[in-house]
Amino acid sequence: MSGETCNSPHHEAVRLRSFGQDHTLTVVDRFGAWLSATRIRKEIPSFDHKRIGDFGCGYHAIFARSILCSVDSALLVDVAIAPDLKQHPKVQAIEGPLPGVLSGTASRSLDIVLCTSVLEHLWDPLALLTEIHRLLDEGGCCLLNVPSWRGKRFLEYSAFKLSMSPRVEMDDHKMYYDVRDLWPLLVKAGFLPHNVRCFLHKWGLNTFAVCGVD
Repeated sequence: MSGETCNSPHHEAVRLRSFGQDHTLTVVDRFGAWLSATRIRKEIPSFDHKRIGDFGCGYHAIFARSILCSVDSALLVDVAIAPDLKQHPKVQAIEGPLPGVLSGTASRSLDIVLCTSVLEHLWDPLALLTEIHRLLDEGGCCLLNVPSWRGKRFLEYSAFKLSMSPRVEMDDHKMYYDVRDLWPLLVKAGFLPHNVRCFLHKWGLNTFAVCGVD
């Protein structure tokens, strides 16, 4: 999950730590990541020879790691990324707050963008979605996962009552997204309605979107 520069006058702090950088993932974290990975692989059965971007990839970039042997290149973006990933020959690592750190990346340079559990941490999610649309090449697609309003109750209970999820992550949430919240943002960012599929998954605890570019 990515850090960001906050635009709100009441929130000036910049997040300095990536998800998974300071703690071992809990059972809840690992199960959620597995469900997201399963959905991603269902939507994209093969990553062979693709130029991928993983925005808010987390310190260990767990999913991106699992496909490095297949892809042509991987653009990993978060406020901090593990040293071994930064040294990988297929990886371009950019450390810094989203979406500003993407400004120097060439347009139409990616085939697939992954953005998992990131938008809810941003004050200006539309700015990131607009950058994603700019970076996708013709025929490319973006896969997004965000917690839903139903998921808010589960996540906060897990974090605040059961201590099974990092409390700091829940306290960093700015928004939750049902389909009616996410779909208009995707269209405003430039994705055409006929290229957008947006639906609930993980038993309604998350909203998932698949967005293509003609």
